[in-house]
Amino acid sequence: MVSMLLAMALAPVMEAREVRAGVARLEITPAESIWMSGYAARTKPSEGVAHKLYAKALAIEDGGRGKVVIVTTDLIGLPRSVTEPVAASLAKQYGLERSRLLFNSSHTHAGPVVTPNLMTMYFLTDDQRLVVNAYRDQLVEKLTSVVGAALGDLAPAKISVGHGMVGFSHNRRTKGGPVDQDVPVIAVRGSDGKLKAVLFGYACHNTTLGGDYYQVSGDYAGYAQTEVERLQPGVTAMFILLCGGDQNPNPRGTVAHAEEYGKALGTEVNRVAGAAKALALDLRTAFQVTELAFASHSREQFELESKDENKFKASRAREMLRAYDERRPVRRTPYPVQAIRLGKGVTLLALGGEVVVDYALRAKKEYAGTDLIVAGYSNDVMCYIPSLRVLREGGYEGETSMIYYGQPGKFTEEVEETVFRSVRQVMGQVGVKAK
Repeated sequence: MVSMLLAMALAPVMEAREVRAGVARLEITPAESIWMSGYAARTKPSEGVAHKLYAKALAIEDGGRGKVVIVTTDLIGLPRSVTEPVAASLAKQYGLERSRLLFNSSHTHAGPVVTPNLMTMYFLTDDQRLVVNAYRDQLVEKLTSVVGAALGDLAPAKISVGHGMVGFSHNRRTKGGPVDQDVPVIAVRGSDGKLKAVLFGYACHNTTLGGDYYQVSGDYAGYAQTEVERLQPGVTAMFILLCGGDQNPNPRGTVAHAEEYGKALGTEVNRVAGAAKALALDLRTAFQVTELAFASHSREQFELESKDENKFKASRAREMLRAYDERRPVRRTPYPVQAIRLGKGVTLLALGGEVVVDYALRAKKEYAGTDLIVAGYSNDVMCYIPSLRVLREGGYEGETSMIYYGQPGKFTEEVEETVFRSVRQVMGQVGVKAK
């Protein structure tokens, strides 16, 4: 009887917890011609800007008990050497715990190089290297600033969640192979009911524009954000890339394709935002860094590869030989796994690297009792993350892509299970159990 009365007394207090949200954006378009990332075939720096690039931040506070900040960027990927200094600065300035800060990149292949991401792919002059290094340094400052601005914008808000679907993503490895065409949408409204921010995702490589394209652009994801903001004047639209490591737009290759897919995705996001269901916010977060092991390799192997006619392979080999010379051969890579439970039944799982779609499909199956949004390209993009199936099949995502990422070779066959051990740990820490 006493416990029942206590619960009744506490209920109004819990319901009265105030939810607040803040949003901010900062332009991160390169101020000068810069080498572009994503395609090894490019032979020159950028030539103008077709589409501005942005870093955007959404801060959400659960009744004063804790905050979460989600940062989205129109970039190829953020390396740990960028995200960790930003996280350290924000922890010092705002007391923001690492588990409460999520970085995601749209993976546009029409944006600037972000060092040291994919550096084996480029052969830059000293002047070009100075430009990309300066851009990276400015990026650290801008990401810190945009989060601070979002925290400064916190105001009473209401959160709702919904899902839609678009169909331009296709499995690029296997015709008819696995896909995930879900479009999760998180809508944020002010106390007046007016839409303030929309966070949405899709699992598809941001590669509508090819290696022969030399203008800076956000590609389909950039056009989708623009479309949402056109349909909802005053709103800030934010895109997160899901597990699209082995997914491509189809067909692709032209600006018209990018605009078409952006409009289709933006239109669907706008529809879903209008019908999204209210979420009772109850933030819980967990973050950990595990390690993924590479298959065995040797100095002799890289000595041979350093003489290879393939200049990218030879470049990677020279980097590996340098590591051997410094007695630090690369055997493992750090790998971030993060869970943010937004409320009962809704959880955002964020995985590092270029994650193939198998991870999202498996996680959604294992956690069928919750509305699970699975994002790749989060917190650190160090290389592709193949599933065991993809690793055994071979090909680009499981093996040859490692050359461009400057990694020693493919992962061991424990890669998928290693990731899912961490997934289960962080999901358990936020109170979400597998079925």
